[in-house]
Amino acid sequence: MDYKEKYAYWLSSDSVDSKTKEELKALEGNDTEIKERFYNDLQFGTAGLRGILGAGTTRMNIYTVRKASQGLANYIVASGKEAMDRGVAISYDSRHFSPEFAMESACVLAASGIKSYVFDRLHPVAVLSFAVRHLNCFAGIMITASHNPAAYNGYKVYGEDGAQLNVADANKVTEYIQNMDIFEDVKTMPEAEAKASGLVTMIGDEVRGAYLKEVLACRKTPDVSENTAKEIKIVYTPFHGTGLIPVSEALEAAGYTNLYVVEEQAQPDPDFSTVKSPNPEDKEGFALAIELAEKIGADVVLGTDPDADRIGVLVKNADGGYEVLTGNQMGVLLTDYILSAEQEKGTLSSDDFIVKTIVTTDLTKKVADYYGVKMFDVYTGFKFIAEVIKNYDDAGLGKYHFGFEESYGCLPGTYARDKDAIVATLLVCELVAVLKRKGLTLADAMRGIYEKYGYCVERTVSVTMSGLDGMEKMAALMRKVAENPFRKIADADIVAYRNYNEDYRLDYATGKKEPIGYEPSNVLYFELAGGGFFVIRPSGTEPKIKFYYSVPASSMEDGNAKIDILDNAVKEILL
Repeated sequence: MDYKEKYAYWLSSDSVDSKTKEELKALEGNDTEIKERFYNDLQFGTAGLRGILGAGTTRMNIYTVRKASQGLANYIVASGKEAMDRGVAISYDSRHFSPEFAMESACVLAASGIKSYVFDRLHPVAVLSFAVRHLNCFAGIMITASHNPAAYNGYKVYGEDGAQLNVADANKVTEYIQNMDIFEDVKTMPEAEAKASGLVTMIGDEVRGAYLKEVLACRKTPDVSENTAKEIKIVYTPFHGTGLIPVSEALEAAGYTNLYVVEEQAQPDPDFSTVKSPNPEDKEGFALAIELAEKIGADVVLGTDPDADRIGVLVKNADGGYEVLTGNQMGVLLTDYILSAEQEKGTLSSDDFIVKTIVTTDLTKKVADYYGVKMFDVYTGFKFIAEVIKNYDDAGLGKYHFGFEESYGCLPGTYARDKDAIVATLLVCELVAVLKRKGLTLADAMRGIYEKYGYCVERTVSVTMSGLDGMEKMAALMRKVAENPFRKIADADIVAYRNYNEDYRLDYATGKKEPIGYEPSNVLYFELAGGGFFVIRPSGTEPKIKFYYSVPASSMEDGNAKIDILDNAVKEILL
């Protein structure tokens, strides 16, 4: 069907509720809007669904959620009775329709005879990931759009190891979804009947309590709870999301009594009414937190995004103001802290390892080498970090200590297999307490990292390409670069080019072309002369092209100046 036929189908279907039909009827005569809503189906990628809320096949609504859930149900049924009985753990964040989408998913699963365990209120991503493992479920669903604006929601699927569904299994679910009618082939069961039959079970504090024990076990210097933890002042904002209760519980249990929550952002609010975007990468969202921090003299300012899988950190600088730590800086600080603590205990082995993504700072490798542990590079997406944990730690081939992405997500334990801002908050506060014992701050510690390992400056630049032709523009841009890859950007020479989609690395000096050994992915990577990189990739969750820059430098100012030159040259060529 073309978009007009799909639109007519939804208007005529008895399966569509009257409110949705009213929304669709209001579009009559607006061909552009109808096309945008029906020109395609919302794609089930390797992270599930994510889109703008509203009626239509390209939108997040109960019908697209039911269809995705039916595809997952068919996949589980095909996996056998044991998979159906083990069931699915389901959680959700504070966004519009998140509780409704969670229960709709459970009711679709129930109609296919599959058990589900639904959290009785909103919980973070890591608690869902933990619940899948803790309850021995076959799969998990998290209703969230992470840090996207309020108009969005999403649907993430997890495998039995607690990690986001791997590519092969995601493709199987996608095939089921693509081969069904959004109304005729989807089954559901009334909520009351699903609960009465035992196919839907509500869960809550007992699972979060078990999760909290695992989080507290990740502390490296737990004795700070007896002294310094009481001295540091912490300002925290959950950005209207899921983080308030678990963060408060974790910090209280660890002895941090001076926790100041930004009250205006404490309670769940699907409109995120105090910020332009609930993204802890953006300093402007911390305006209220900084105001509170300046008032009380906070040692650190922390924020978690709506599903509490990413953390933002602000540190007090020499002038008494608060500056943002980048995801790379925070990740390197925690990597060095965790490995140094393990080294002091004498528990490090050469088989031990850390994991980062290919667009994350090269300083991480220097830290790993210093402590004599392995480092693995993976694609962007925490499920790839989880795969390394599964292949090495779970198999007894080495101990996992830490994994992180430049986009403010990390995990120091194996109890969950996705980013966990709750444990990150705890470890950042612990590091602040440890440093305070020595009369130092996080800013001092970051300077120490650069003095020890050398300056490396990074920046991620996102270019939005929305609208009907947004995806086409992104694809065309990627083709343009792949067909004529850079050999020089401004005054920076390039020594090698990696095309991950075609699995090769080309050395420009020798002309030697070698396989990289990764699964295909739409990533183009340029190695800069003298160290550093420029990477270009389309976002997997938003209509954006992302440019990643990393350069060695003599100072932050020097690095930022180099990146300014690179970024201006790239944009002049490509945009």
